[in-house]
Amino acid sequence: MDWTNDSIVEWYDIARKEHVSQKGMNYGINPNYSIILMSRRDNAPYNDCIYPDGVTIEYEGHDVPKDYYKEHDQEAYTSSGGLTENGKFIEAVEHFKKTGVPEKVKVYEKIIPNRWSLKGMFDLVDYKIVNDGKRNVFRFILKLDESDPKNAGDAVDIRELPHTRLIPSSVKQEVYIRDGGKCVLCGSTENLHFDHDLPFSKGGTSLSADNIRILCQKCNLKKSNKIE
Repeated sequence: MDWTNDSIVEWYDIARKEHVSQKGMNYGINPNYSIILMSRRDNAPYNDCIYPDGVTIEYEGHDVPKDYYKEHDQEAYTSSGGLTENGKFIEAVEHFKKTGVPEKVKVYEKIIPNRWSLKGMFDLVDYKIVNDGKRNVFRFILKLDESDPKNAGDAVDIRELPHTRLIPSSVKQEVYIRDGGKCVLCGSTENLHFDHDLPFSKGGTSLSADNIRILCQKCNLKKSNKIE
């Protein structure tokens, strides 16, 4: 399974590929990267967001233990003195500030129940503590890794059009429902991918469902980077 950014995948396949459970923060689960699971759906338990620049994610830390859920400040340490997942990510940020070497974080985003999208590989660059009106929570700042060729989209320097690179969650949800979760060209339900109708490299926007459709890998490769 060699997924590209904006691939549409089932949770079973993510779990099998990444050896991960449905725990939102997974530090160091792979020797080369960590993994976070994010959601911007209306019923999402945490407040994740994408900045207006389109390449920066602000990801809210998670609560442990569960009996503290939404009641107490988020913690960086467990009761026994070990690091929580929040603490591990904070430690990685401090390491980046000292060495300039960021922790690589692969981001999967929940679109609808049991359907996720690979958002890309990001650099963990900062964190902050904010009060959400009830308690203090951690917010982690991740920037799209421009050195990763998979993040270049349609073979374009993402710095040229940073505000359109990441397809918003709401657009993905709308497109998935509109296209019936299958390739619009051949009807396949395998190896699906969110695709720009007018390619990103030719000025196509990610902000409108009118320019996004679902293609299977085979049809997407046929289309390549050409305007049809």
